[in-house]
Amino acid sequence: MPQNTRILLDNRPEGEASVGNFKTETVDTPALQDGQVLVRHHYLSLDPYMRGRMNAGKSYAQPQPLGEVMIGGTVGEVVESRHPRYAPGDAVVGMGGWQQYSVVNANTPGELRKVDTTHVPLSHYLGAVGMPGVTAWYGLVKLIDPKPGQTVTVSAASGAVGSAVGALAKARGCRVVGFAGGADKCAYVKNELGFDDCIDYREHKDYGSLAKALKVACPNGIDGHFENVGGMVLDAVMLRANAFSRIAVCGMIAGYDGQPLPMANPSMLLINRMRIEGFIVSEHMEVWPEALAELGRLVGSGQFRPRESVAQGIEAAPEAFLGLLKGKNFGKQLVQLV
Repeated sequence: MPQNTRILLDNRPEGEASVGNFKTETVDTPALQDGQVLVRHHYLSLDPYMRGRMNAGKSYAQPQPLGEVMIGGTVGEVVESRHPRYAPGDAVVGMGGWQQYSVVNANTPGELRKVDTTHVPLSHYLGAVGMPGVTAWYGLVKLIDPKPGQTVTVSAASGAVGSAVGALAKARGCRVVGFAGGADKCAYVKNELGFDDCIDYREHKDYGSLAKALKVACPNGIDGHFENVGGMVLDAVMLRANAFSRIAVCGMIAGYDGQPLPMANPSMLLINRMRIEGFIVSEHMEVWPEALAELGRLVGSGQFRPRESVAQGIEAAPEAFLGLLKGKNFGKQLVQLV
């Protein structure tokens, strides 16, 4: 059996996460039992939610246990199988974690899923046609529910979730305005993703300045907002939101290091009779088939061309993850393992 290099959570962060929170080790992969499958991971997904799991405090999911392999989505290839539904060579997606190989109990529902790479590259099943894409789909379609001609804004617009929100909203005939950090990312959001406009939040020191830029970019106000960041961006959106607007809260990356994120203008919720709702996409598995079908069509047809940032080798995962939290990635952040 092959050697497996893996990364564990060694200790919990105090404030900002660091490379010192992780530990690398190499172990033998165990022999398979009946019903199990050995998967060699080709790509590991790095996602902002992982930072919240590193903390010990109360959240929507149990904290990442110390001394265990870091949680994470993976795509790869079956190399050995003792399960009748899987054969060596099958392309699969699962939650194999920060490691080169995983042994999966294929009888457990949801642990492993075959994927078709004929029209969709394998890596996209961790991004546009995976959990981030379905996250975008649920928040936009089920919570924001935009109508043609309405204006939708999205923070972290160049990232895996934000870019999918834009593609899905444009397909529904909306005006779409993104927020991103830096001129290069804003150019990508407008020129390659097809957003109507993108605001570089780094050019603004406070939410008042950002709200003025939003007034220009969204002359008819904001009907729906998809929130990945929180903080100044959300405060600015609140000032430009229309009556009966909807906000889908997917993430609050601005507060993942533990600092509070007060809202500057909560009275706007009442004044505009707004609806704001947080969600966790894993609690809505019933929408995944419909969402993945639409996302697969958009990617397969070339209507949605997601970008990826790819680090090389399992040992690069901690630094790439910390870079993701600081916005250094461009599109979906992956680690290539093969």
